[in-house]
Amino acid sequence: ARVAGYRVGPTVIQYAVEPGFIEKVNEEGDLVRKKVRVSQISTLNRDLTLALAVDRLRIEAPIPNHSYVGIEIPNQSSTLVRMKSIVQSDEFRREKSALKLALGLDVSGNPVIADLARMPHLLVAGTTGSGKSVCLTSLITCLVFNNAPEDLKIAILDPKMVELVRFNGLPHLLGRVETQLDRMLGILAWAIKEMENRYRLLESVNARDLDAYNEKMLRRGHGKLPKVVIFIDELADLMLTAGDQTEAYLVRLAQMARATGIHLVVATQRPSTDIVTGLIKANFPARIAFLVASSVDSRVILDTNGAETLMGKGDLLFLDPEETGLQRAQAVLVDDREIEKVIAYWQIKEENMDEPSSAPWEELIPSIGSDSDELIDRAIDLILKEGKASTSWLQRKLRIGFPRAARLMDELEQRGIVGPNESGGREREIVVDNDDENIEAEQEADY
Repeated sequence: ARVAGYRVGPTVIQYAVEPGFIEKVNEEGDLVRKKVRVSQISTLNRDLTLALAVDRLRIEAPIPNHSYVGIEIPNQSSTLVRMKSIVQSDEFRREKSALKLALGLDVSGNPVIADLARMPHLLVAGTTGSGKSVCLTSLITCLVFNNAPEDLKIAILDPKMVELVRFNGLPHLLGRVETQLDRMLGILAWAIKEMENRYRLLESVNARDLDAYNEKMLRRGHGKLPKVVIFIDELADLMLTAGDQTEAYLVRLAQMARATGIHLVVATQRPSTDIVTGLIKANFPARIAFLVASSVDSRVILDTNGAETLMGKGDLLFLDPEETGLQRAQAVLVDDREIEKVIAYWQIKEENMDEPSSAPWEELIPSIGSDSDELIDRAIDLILKEGKASTSWLQRKLRIGFPRAARLMDELEQRGIVGPNESGGREREIVVDNDDENIEAEQEADY
């Protein structure tokens, strides 16, 4: 083999290796030149790691659009990638999309630019500390850079409670950053409802997507609809608590929301098949993988190995459905001070705006405080009337989320209305019947 060149990036240096020929003498005594196969080089991963005395390396066989095999070795010191350098680059300025994203710098030091409108949804995965939340923060900041509040609205679901709440107060934000599971399901239910309403509006003016609709509305002197991007920082919390409901909402949005200008960016630190299901993967063709624990996780998120050999701290592989192969890049870092400046800029610029109204999904979320007694009364009436009690049954009848229904069932058990949880998913025993309720009511009245 021959080293044909190298490219130096912020985190790794990539050597381009050109496979040579092996000369052998055949049985007739003739000299035969046989080309070295790519598979022979790609199996030398551990041998090269030992020979180069590095902790890990990645072999890209072959480099897309080149007749070379790429061997990527960590730099002795990595370089921080700031958003300013990418936003000011010619590649970023040439991209005309309103939803363009600055992902980072590749192994050659060139900007990696993506378009969320063409993706149209993005799935991000990686272990704890690999850079997922920092990536989501930079994506939100980049979108806010290029869009006014009337053109773009953002909804943020943050089960971690501390990572993305710094965006509270941003004029682009719908409501506040939601951290409670009940309210998160309410956001997804609102997104489905909003998508269906937008489809009816598009149908009324014979528009095939949101851009065509807004163009027609502007010509008629009416207002336009903003694009909506929903960020979910940890999918595993939602999937483990209310998996069926969450998957149904996400899949329906991912399948149909593109034409209405609604996009999803979903992150998870557990890229296993019970969290990132086949239906979710099929509808999220664009994916970003940070460092993962094993090659199994890498295959779940990228359908190929490689993410387990990344360096961590923002080192990523980007699977673009419009490009061949994977792109390796060092993700953008945006610190708290820069985020505060961006939020302050938009708050000053939009200071004459009306006071932000309550979140549009409030009516889809039954409040836990004032309505809890009413919900319990309704649940007791339903149980006594129907003669059955289970969490999923309450969820359907009261049209509430699974976490809320489970809490209701726990409270009913404390009050002695239903028995303890049965194994095997069976319905709970009803301890109190109608006659007992009537007797108790009469005794209370006499007293």
